[in-house]
Amino acid sequence: MSSDQVWQSDHYDRKLGFVSELGKDVVRLLNPIKDEQIFDLGCGTGDLANEISQAGAHVTGMDLSEAMIGQAQRKYPQIQFFVGDGEHFTVDSMFDAVFSNAALHWMKNPRSVLVGVWNSLNPGGRFVAEFGGKGNVETIVQAIGEVLREDFGIDAGKLNPWYFPSIAEYSALLEQQGFRVTYAAHFDRPTKIKDNEQGLQHWLRGFADNFFTALSEAERHAVCSKIAVKARNELFHDGSWYADYKRLRVMAIKPE
Repeated sequence: MSSDQVWQSDHYDRKLGFVSELGKDVVRLLNPIKDEQIFDLGCGTGDLANEISQAGAHVTGMDLSEAMIGQAQRKYPQIQFFVGDGEHFTVDSMFDAVFSNAALHWMKNPRSVLVGVWNSLNPGGRFVAEFGGKGNVETIVQAIGEVLREDFGIDAGKLNPWYFPSIAEYSALLEQQGFRVTYAAHFDRPTKIKDNEQGLQHWLRGFADNFFTALSEAERHAVCSKIAVKARNELFHDGSWYADYKRLRVMAIKPE
């Protein structure tokens, strides 16, 4: 994940737990088998690593955030977790599958990520991932950009921490690395955010803090409130906020 994003693991688990919950569909695509060795790239606080282990697979989880890894180790001491950078990683053993949910969009050098994935997979191994695709949270990003420009003259584009590719773009990268792409889908998934009225503010503080690093605490609070006002017509329905997620889900095989 991005080294600039400061992750608050308790806030993540309490307010943003939908990330792991929605990732269970990707676990089904992975279809883990007993005794497989599976690497969870960008494992966060470990919920999906634990889900995968329920099938009897041996899971190793890695995340750049020490806070996330610490939380994962406390919650699931039976699983091996370690701190590492998804854009520059090597592993001591080989894996039957690499899995990643809601993490790859924090890694803005996808070619380097895919080299690490390729090198960690056994021949015939599979790479299964879901992350933000082209147009992900477009309404929120637009509102962030407008408020920062209007109030502070800040160009939000230079602060954007995310990589949201199209199917064609990411499939081409996979194929250039040598993978055979067996599944790819790019779909809308409006996602309900917890906490109702305050939901978007929690989302912004949990995921978009890179945009606000130059601001004081009071300025951040005011900016997040203004962003919510701008996005409300499109994203607030029936008493709840919905993030305008567009996800990219892929499976690719390393040939034998």
